[in-house]
Amino acid sequence: MDEKVTAAVLASFAADSLSLGVHWIYNTNVIDKKYGRVETLLKPKLASFHRGKEKGEFTHYGDQALTLLDSVAGKSGFDLDDFSVRWRSLFDGYNGYVDGATKGTIENFGQGKSPMESGSGSSDLGGAARIAPLLLACRDGQKQLVTAAKLQTAMTHNHPAVIDSAGFFAHVADIVIKGTSPVAAIEEVKASYAAENPVREMVEEGLASIDRDTRQAISDFGQMCEIDAALPATLHLIGKYEDDLKNALVENVMAGGDSSARGMLAGMVLGAFHGIEAIPRAWISEMVAHDRIVSLLG
Repeated sequence: MDEKVTAAVLASFAADSLSLGVHWIYNTNVIDKKYGRVETLLKPKLASFHRGKEKGEFTHYGDQALTLLDSVAGKSGFDLDDFSVRWRSLFDGYNGYVDGATKGTIENFGQGKSPMESGSGSSDLGGAARIAPLLLACRDGQKQLVTAAKLQTAMTHNHPAVIDSAGFFAHVADIVIKGTSPVAAIEEVKASYAAENPVREMVEEGLASIDRDTRQAISDFGQMCEIDAALPATLHLIGKYEDDLKNALVENVMAGGDSSARGMLAGMVLGAFHGIEAIPRAWISEMVAHDRIVSLLG
């Protein structure tokens, strides 16, 4: 089980690093023309929001996930107050992109709000995307894991559907780690949500699309950050490529837009199912934070 947790965390980070080179490029023809099929980590020469980053580094999503991993390892569990302190320190002079959710959360902290009150109203899936390190903190308790996933998400993204999506993916990952296949786990967790719950509806949309071409399906859902587009797109990736982690993460990048948030969650679930051997070795070894992550994973 510990090996599956490690694989889930490493695959989530690898997905973000793979996305960095073309993150938020929406014109997929540009990706094709410049790089062809993206199967290696790249310096973000075209990804203007991440200028200054190097090959093997992370987007701002991955950097926040690494901060969460630091906190989890340092506290031997999830501590929202500790995470909030480390998160604010990360963005004190941060050399990277600061999105609207982060700006809003920083402003709320500046007004004296607590980590339970600080979240922006952002509907971006990115708030839920960084949860993989919590698998290390809460490996013995599903309810504890789901609660932690929701709390860390709400600290920056106080949006009901985003918070619910974090709990959903945490629950799915936990079941997959225990031996259930990803699609079966998704169906099991989906059944626990009310029929009118927006997350359930988005999950159903994503699963219904798995026979379609990935680039077209994600274009139709929308390549953007908002949960209405990003969540069903993530479910498409997990369902269509349940048996092929590498292809899932490459096709995710090739679909353009906010590939990082989609990839981090798909990587977590598929990594938990397939294990470390399914992750291309270079994706792990070429991450700039490789040694730090391995040390924190213990």
